[in-house]
Amino acid sequence: MAVQTVAGNATTATPDLGPAAALSCRECGERFELGPLFACASCFGPLEVAYDLPTGSPEELRKRIEAGPDNIWRYAPLLPVPADVADKPNINPGFTKLVKADNLARELGVTGGLYVKDDSGNPTHSFKDRVVAIAVEAARAFGFTTLSCSSTGNLAGAVGAAAARAGLRSCVFIPHDLEQGKVVMAAVYGGELVGIEGNYDDVNRFCSELIGDPLGEGWGFVNVNLRPYYGEGSKTLAYEICEQLGWRLPDQIVIPIASGSQLTKIDKGLQELIKLGLVEDKPYKIFGAQAEGCSPVSAAFKAGHDVVRPQKPNTIAKSLAIGNPADGPYVLDIARRTGGAVEDVTDEQVVDAIKLLARTEGIFGETAGGVTLGVTKKLIEAGVIDPTLTTVVVNTGDGLKTLDAVSATSQATATIKPSLDAFRAAGLGTA
Repeated sequence: MAVQTVAGNATTATPDLGPAAALSCRECGERFELGPLFACASCFGPLEVAYDLPTGSPEELRKRIEAGPDNIWRYAPLLPVPADVADKPNINPGFTKLVKADNLARELGVTGGLYVKDDSGNPTHSFKDRVVAIAVEAARAFGFTTLSCSSTGNLAGAVGAAAARAGLRSCVFIPHDLEQGKVVMAAVYGGELVGIEGNYDDVNRFCSELIGDPLGEGWGFVNVNLRPYYGEGSKTLAYEICEQLGWRLPDQIVIPIASGSQLTKIDKGLQELIKLGLVEDKPYKIFGAQAEGCSPVSAAFKAGHDVVRPQKPNTIAKSLAIGNPADGPYVLDIARRTGGAVEDVTDEQVVDAIKLLARTEGIFGETAGGVTLGVTKKLIEAGVIDPTLTTVVVNTGDGLKTLDAVSATSQATATIKPSLDAFRAAGLGTA
């Protein structure tokens, strides 16, 4: 099918986005030239990046990747970025730890190998640094001068940091009632931070209106008009997990669901690795995790529906509180195709899981991580996740951002006078 020209405020020069060849509609397959476009002009389906991926020996490509920097730019041949991306001012996220969680495995009865992909080690302490780093390169290619987003918190901080590093202006939009830690982290980078009275879906609608207004001229909204490029950053989680497993696919992977983009792009990344011959092709299962107070995809999965009905969020897991997830139907397709599932847990189970991960592995995850581990535990107990297979749980952010979730039950064991007698009297000196 012929490639269509992108209208709007894209630059007229051909953008240098490495192996990216075009934008392709996920629904009808129509292709468009690379540009700040996110919806198909024919069927309004979502667009994603199509590639001219490397050809040749998988072993040579593995060596090229392994010789690259210890961040996502080691995968530049598979991403919509210029070949010299590592030399540009960027926050350089990625290649975070894949923790072999043996203590947690014993608690959960997992014998096949349990791993936590801990993305709290990124520059602004969440996986959002990955997607924003890719979006920054697209913003540069298209000549945008302001970086923006609608955010549940982590993305706002990532955009603020990346824009500051790249020398771009930033203006980000958040729900008015976010956790204070995320508000401070988004504001500290010096860009404009705007609270919107309403939930994330209200914020996202406002940003969509701003894109079509002259006020939004020259603005790159990372998760709207730059969304096809932004989403590709999540593929790097799949690349890293497989490389860190010795270029092997995991048998099972559990991923939190907000918009659903992360889950769909991890699946895309796994499929690309198979196609390139970088990993052996074998079955794998993908599981999605939601909080009960915002579980539209889980509800649709359990009911056997293909349509995801929006919900009004009411959960402590605010980073996942998207009541109308854009990629929800595609999450359902992937869970069903791979033999996985989508499940949800209560806020109480989220808190318990945060503390379980901290107690067993020394990893303090935010509420999204509590959702993912809580669902993992629930599905193991239900016999849905096989404990004899290699399982990876994705922790997307740092618990220091969501202290309110655990502060009431995480206080000093005792307060004593500075004496050994007081220490003994408190019963703290015995095992």
